[in-house]
Amino acid sequence: MNEATRQKIMQNREILKGHGSWDVGAEPTDQQQKLPYLPPEKPPMSGNAPIPLPLDFEESVEKKDLAELIKERESQRSYAEEPITLKELSFLLWAVQGVRKLAGKMKQVTFRTVPSAGSRHAMETYLFVRNVEGLKPGKYHYLAISHSLELLEAGDFGESLTEALCGQSFAGYAPVTFVFSAVPYRMEWRYGLQSAKYILLDAGHAVEHLYLASGAVGCGTCAIGAYDQERLDELMGFAPGPSAKREYECAIYAAPVGKIEKDAE
Repeated sequence: MNEATRQKIMQNREILKGHGSWDVGAEPTDQQQKLPYLPPEKPPMSGNAPIPLPLDFEESVEKKDLAELIKERESQRSYAEEPITLKELSFLLWAVQGVRKLAGKMKQVTFRTVPSAGSRHAMETYLFVRNVEGLKPGKYHYLAISHSLELLEAGDFGESLTEALCGQSFAGYAPVTFVFSAVPYRMEWRYGLQSAKYILLDAGHAVEHLYLASGAVGCGTCAIGAYDQERLDELMGFAPGPSAKREYECAIYAAPVGKIEKDAE
């Protein structure tokens, strides 16, 4: 390992410690300075009418106890041709980022099915749909507060998604592929230099929920952290490169989901 690489590794390790921002004398956060904050969810972006998701999804959930789901949890990279139902997808979205309640009038806060530092919930959820009953193939954005989807762009993204995910075709051509992004300022407003650490912890919470929820509807998933950042951000329509804008957004995690093939069980 050369010295330049060693120094970069050492710098990256500081993320695990949150850069020591709780030290006495640290610069006040934007929250402490009473600066404006970002809402807990991006507004609709497409102009298309939201697609309501069914909330009566419990009938689609297999009656397995938590211990069984944890015991069976494993990454799945092969999926059956069987489509995912809209109720099953609704359950998966609710499990990973669903809003249980809202609080606050002037500064709205969401309490969700997954934990987040200070309930900041800096993540957004997108879907690349290929085989979901009732949905046309395309790229979608999850509107968590209303539990609905908006179609951002119709079409088959299998090839471009596979390229962005470093050639992992099982993910590019899955029945549905989740892509999670971060809007960092939602977290930075309160936690400053600690924020990167907390956002990454939040991503882990969400995808572990996706593993367990997938198992509860006869599906499998595989967490993906290996992707081409520039290609995936471009595919998502995010501004390239680093940015000081409050609305800056970037992809941080992906996970394909599909029905488990019978001979793979």
